Amino acid sequence: MTNTTKFRSVRKIMPRPSAHWVGDGFRVYPVFANSAFTEEVSPLLMFDYAEPKKFPARVGAPLGVGQHPHRGFETVTVAFQGEVEHQDSTGKKDVIGQGDVQWMTAGRGIIHQEFHSREFTKTGGMFEFCQLWVNLPKKHKMTKPGYQAILKKDIPVVNLPLKSKTSLAEEIQSSGDDIVLGTARIIAGELGDTKGAAKTFSPVQMWDVNLPHAGSEIDLPFPADQNCMVFVRRGAVQVVSGEEQQPSQDQGENGKQQKTLKNSDLGPQDVALMRLDGSDTLRLRVVEPDSSVMILGGEPLNEPIAAQGPFVMNTHDEINQAISDYRLGKMGK
Repeated sequence: MTNTTKFRSVRKIMPRPSAHWVGDGFRVYPVFANSAFTEEVSPLLMFDYAEPKKFPARVGAPLGVGQHPHRGFETVTVAFQGEVEHQDSTGKKDVIGQGDVQWMTAGRGIIHQEFHSREFTKTGGMFEFCQLWVNLPKKHKMTKPGYQAILKKDIPVVNLPLKSKTSLAEEIQSSGDDIVLGTARIIAGELGDTKGAAKTFSPVQMWDVNLPHAGSEIDLPFPADQNCMVFVRRGAVQVVSGEEQQPSQDQGENGKQQKTLKNSDLGPQDVALMRLDGSDTLRLRVVEPDSSVMILGGEPLNEPIAAQGPFVMNTHDEINQAISDYRLGKMGK
């Protein structure tokens, strides 16, 4: 008898798209490209990533995006380097720094602005961030606007693989079964026994994963009934799909390991959309040292998506109502 592990398979790989500017402060890659605002990535909607870019110190107004409305979803901004300053119509005003996350619920309507912070504008420096749009279920689309300022220190960190404790540098003194090959910051969702920092309206997974050791392999549990995406921030990884059979204990040394595996290569800003194939295990092989990926996804909402500009609802009539409410000054109160 053998023990078989099935690794989640890749449905398609989307290479790095062309970058464009959002406002005058954010040069971003629209990571989901043509799959944005589709059930393929649900409950996520859109993903913009700004790769590391040096901004010089400047005098005058900060760079960014001025006031604009949203309705029907949430925006999640992660500051990897630099600072982002946020202000909205509910009275919230905040600066998120390196490692912090801003989780804003637009709900029934909010008007906000996003700029480089005043301090970052004065000093200049490296800037790297991403913003994801997370859809709200139909029953929560008109919920009260809200804001979660999630500081770096409040985001739980999990050693990988799960239950590992010993650093690779200490491997020579270790049994080899508890070596830490990477870490994951659990912004939202759950990995093993660790729950993410953000409160969500439906199951959402958002993990910031660092994989420093080239050649290492990491197996990650991921809910079999949830959409899953693997995005490479830097470095390179392979997503390993297929089946691996391990001999059982009663076969002893005579048992043979059997593999039917396929490797899918991902480089910087590439993303793999994984299949809903019944597997609850994701395997990654690290190709370049100091690689970093984001593991994203969640439970598909299976609801109609009507999107236009800054509004995401379920019907075009609801979109028209959102446009009307904004023009009449009824949004953001």
